[in-house]
Amino acid sequence: MCAACGTSLPPEALACPSCHQLAHAQALEDLARQAREREAAGAPFAAAQIWKQALELLPPESSQAAVVRDRIASLGATARLGDPARKPVPNWLKRFGPLGAAAFAFFGKIKFLLLGLGKIKTVLTMLASMGLYWTLYGWRFGIGFVLGIYIHEMGHVWALHRFGLRASTPMFVPGLGAFISLYDSPANVAQDARIGLAGPLWGAAAAIAFLIPGSFLHNGMWLALARATAMINLFNLTPVWQLDGGRAFRALDRQQRMFIGVLLAALWYVTGQGMLLILLAGAAYRIFWSKDPAPSPDWTIFLQFSGLALLFAALMFGISIGPSPGGALIEISR
Repeated sequence: MCAACGTSLPPEALACPSCHQLAHAQALEDLARQAREREAAGAPFAAAQIWKQALELLPPESSQAAVVRDRIASLGATARLGDPARKPVPNWLKRFGPLGAAAFAFFGKIKFLLLGLGKIKTVLTMLASMGLYWTLYGWRFGIGFVLGIYIHEMGHVWALHRFGLRASTPMFVPGLGAFISLYDSPANVAQDARIGLAGPLWGAAAAIAFLIPGSFLHNGMWLALARATAMINLFNLTPVWQLDGGRAFRALDRQQRMFIGVLLAALWYVTGQGMLLILLAGAAYRIFWSKDPAPSPDWTIFLQFSGLALLFAALMFGISIGPSPGGALIEISR
């Protein structure tokens, strides 16, 4: 029923045929307010997505719809719809072709990592966690292990920023890990899955960064850090609850979940890593008992999840069987 004149409206009506009052006026006001807040916060991509939702509630031929379409187009100048805004590669780096673009992306992520260290709560909780692991395993391992967790969490923050969503910097809980607080919710399951896997993707980079000096220098400390980082990231791929793997599995259909279950079983058979049995149990639950498979496949998430599981399992297996120059397995030296 029209709130202005009382005319009965069909469910699909966007405006009253009698007085031309918008049928979803209140919802449109709320969406407009949210979109302006995103614009003020410097998140044009998120604002454009909200304006698109508002556009669906407006009659296509209305003047309001024309204004919203213009607004979306203007936001598109700084944020491509469907993909978050990215700064262009400087002209001088373009001379180096793909290497220049890769260097720009790499140093951009390094700069982003430093942003979290400017927050006093993040730094203080990091120091508390370092103190715990320092006491247990020595200062080198304590610092490196916490930095690996920090990189993982900043991967989530980076993905959230790409999608125009607000979040805190990482907060550490000694002995338990770290977490971030989300101030905005992902727009859909696919977006949430990409935010979830961004942590292990950055965690994979940290594990490889530890592995390289460990391999070339035959240093047990670096290798121990690589294995510990791989282990904690592999655990986060467990497809249950709010773990990163659980968020990723929501974007997979039943067939993709079955393929990953077979992969996890094969990886366990080859490597003997008990952690994979935990992931396999979670995958079995999501395959046979969970009622939330995605209606259509998401191949990006499928390939990312599969690749990460393979990488972390290989790192844990390779490092655990790899002897040091003296013939002993890895030892953490204080």
